[in-house]
Amino acid sequence: MSRIIVITSGKGGVGKTTVTSNLGMAIARLGRRVALVDADFGLRNLDLLLGLENRVVYTAVDVLAGQCRLEQALVKDKRQEGLVLLPAAQSRTKEAVSPDQMKKLVGALTQKYEYIVIDSPAGIEMGFQNAIAAAQEALIVTTPEIAAVRDADRVVGLLEAQGIKRIHLIINRLKPKMVQAQQMMSVQDVQELLAVPLIGVIPDDERVIVASNRGEPLVLAENVSLPAMAMNNIARRLEGEKVPFLDLMAEHDSLINRIRRLFGG
Repeated sequence: MSRIIVITSGKGGVGKTTVTSNLGMAIARLGRRVALVDADFGLRNLDLLLGLENRVVYTAVDVLAGQCRLEQALVKDKRQEGLVLLPAAQSRTKEAVSPDQMKKLVGALTQKYEYIVIDSPAGIEMGFQNAIAAAQEALIVTTPEIAAVRDADRVVGLLEAQGIKRIHLIINRLKPKMVQAQQMMSVQDVQELLAVPLIGVIPDDERVIVASNRGEPLVLAENVSLPAMAMNNIARRLEGEKVPFLDLMAEHDSLINRIRRLFGG
């Protein structure tokens, strides 16, 4: 049976599309057949982050309009077998597709793919309603900032009202030094506010930006980085593996801080 997962947040700019591209690639590398669906009609970016923008011929809107078959619109990733992208239409608005049409598209994808991962647009309007229409589970992406966490909390409520009960949290762009200096919310702070099970913590890293600009998911890089490890671990947890979380704070922990804690300071 296929798993239909929407990746959402409420607030824009927290890294949903980056997470979607890397997580889709990571799941496919585990031997699964994965279809990534860009639900951000009018502002598509998933094709760019995957480096597939030059191979897009048809879009989801073309499929719904009967201008092509679904298979013709799917862009196969030549680097990873089993991974395809269904692009959004860049020239159409979010109102060009209805929730029922999204259900139809996703339903067709379940015939062949084990994971359908939907990249939701920012906000909670029509684009969001389309993205969650067919979803069975959700991954909430937030950064450790109060505005992003508040928006994520609002989205959790909307997902639950839609009947999506299987919800997990991904905390993105964590900066351990700022957490230690009490200039950024900690993982525990975010968890307490959202009360959603944690499935991954991704540290802030310039290499994520470089990889995104190149259209090369970081999980494909030869030199394994902490963000890539975190993405791969999320994929393994989705598969049911018991994978310990990376100790991101330990790497930045100073000797003085350790001594202070040892003596209760």
